[in-house]
Amino acid sequence: MDNQRLLTWGLFLMMAWFTYQTWQTDYRVPPPATETESAPAAVDALPNADAPPALPEVSAPTTETPAALPSTDAASADAPYISVTTDVFDIKIDTRGGTIVEATMLGYPVSKENPDLLVQTLSPDAANFGLLRTGLRGGVVADHTVLYDFEAEAYTLDDSDEIVVPLTWVNDDGLRVEKRLTFTRGSYQVDIEQTVQNGSQAPWSGDFYVQLLRRHFEQERSMFNVESYSFDGPIVYDGESSEKLDRGDLVKGESYNASIANAWVASIQSHFLNAIVPVRDVQHAYRVEHANSTMIASVVSPKQTVAPGESHTFKTRTFIGPKLQAQLEELDPKLKLTVDYGILTILSQPMFWLLALAHSYVANWGVAIILITILIKLVFYKLTESSGRSMAKMRTLQPRMQALQERYKDDRQALSQAMMDLYKREKVNPVAGCLPILVQMPFFLAFYWVLVESVEMRQAPFALWLTDLSSRDPYFILPLIMGAAMLVQQKLNPAPTDPVQARVMQIMPIMFTGFFAFFPSGLVLYWATNTLLSIAQQWKINRVVEAEAKAEKTKGGKGRKNKASGDD
Repeated sequence: MDNQRLLTWGLFLMMAWFTYQTWQTDYRVPPPATETESAPAAVDALPNADAPPALPEVSAPTTETPAALPSTDAASADAPYISVTTDVFDIKIDTRGGTIVEATMLGYPVSKENPDLLVQTLSPDAANFGLLRTGLRGGVVADHTVLYDFEAEAYTLDDSDEIVVPLTWVNDDGLRVEKRLTFTRGSYQVDIEQTVQNGSQAPWSGDFYVQLLRRHFEQERSMFNVESYSFDGPIVYDGESSEKLDRGDLVKGESYNASIANAWVASIQSHFLNAIVPVRDVQHAYRVEHANSTMIASVVSPKQTVAPGESHTFKTRTFIGPKLQAQLEELDPKLKLTVDYGILTILSQPMFWLLALAHSYVANWGVAIILITILIKLVFYKLTESSGRSMAKMRTLQPRMQALQERYKDDRQALSQAMMDLYKREKVNPVAGCLPILVQMPFFLAFYWVLVESVEMRQAPFALWLTDLSSRDPYFILPLIMGAAMLVQQKLNPAPTDPVQARVMQIMPIMFTGFFAFFPSGLVLYWATNTLLSIAQQWKINRVVEAEAKAEKTKGGKGRKNKASGDD
């Protein structure tokens, strides 16, 4: 009984700690900006592709900052923007440098309440700033500041499967540079090629760089917005493992530097990302740093020499859009690591796979959650059945336990010993009721991260008032149903003999209802379904154990009666 009391208080204190942590993240006063933050490095620092496999160096910076970039609303006359519209996004390309300055996700509203306001993963706005630029460095520079010639100001996919946007730049010496951005139907991948045609009389030597700039603020978390608990910032894959880069370290000037192959770098935010995925089997120089509240990720190719009359094409792949795992895996098998399930990836990945499989048949994520919850319950049925039998036996022992409490009410030590003797004699485990919760918690947390990170379930409707499984129930109906189910579940289990413990258990459904009121409704649906299945299972077990107890009592009574008859 002492063990059960300890576990109950431990669960209560854990919930209290979570409450404190949530309050801290929601209402604490943010620290003032550090000296490093107020005086950042220049934005245009690029790694040196010629550096050895150790850390690449930084070239001389320019003075350009994100604040100095042109706005989409006021493009200069000599550098208009090119608009590209596919079936999945709207893209704006600055003809100065061929920089992607805006990316709007079609079909992904910021909220269901305002369907016309769409998510932007790249934007000139300071609050959501981001851009993706490319260029060449060498003796004759064709970087992201040169003005390109273009063929059209607008491209629409229409009936085509592909859009190719060509940009050209030619200098007086005969060096011609053509940049081609390719967009494909149904895909968020953007392929970028930059071809150097050397029509001059001297060799050209240089490298190709890709630079992703993204706003990089301190995360403000809120229990009213589950997406705020998802990592927001840069992540790097070095060919073996992925690493989320801490903002505090970057602000202090601890930039990430590496020269590696088969790697990628990305900026992730809840359900969306922007990624640079260079060609495989080629060593590139990587650098990630922080400046002016901006994350700057740079990737530089090896230096190439192009002889007169020859040409060379530099290629890279980028991804701008939602974390659709099928598309991410198609681009690079490890790019799905940007779907940040954390330490529970080992559970969350197969769980998402099962949910996606169920969804392919039922076409409803809510129904898929219910089906997978049933499947999990069936897998652990035997384990929870043994626990349920122990709890059911404890119900039948309640009168005897109360009698022991009356007999030893003034001797706690004797009472504990008598209780343990009773449990041992009747083969009952007093802490068996905690086992189902311990089994459920990893799956509960895995479900949470699947809902927070899987864009496939973002704003997914279930039925009736539940129009978004990734956000809280707007009317708190499902949490109340779950709380009521927990009360019924408690009635099926033996009441704690300790008065204090009994009071704690009585407020547990109320406390859980309060917590779950702000969780994603898909998560509450999982827990409510699991609780209802547990009620059905425990009810059945209670009936079986009660019938066995009656049969045993009847058998014992007959045995005593037969013995008495024999004595006569």
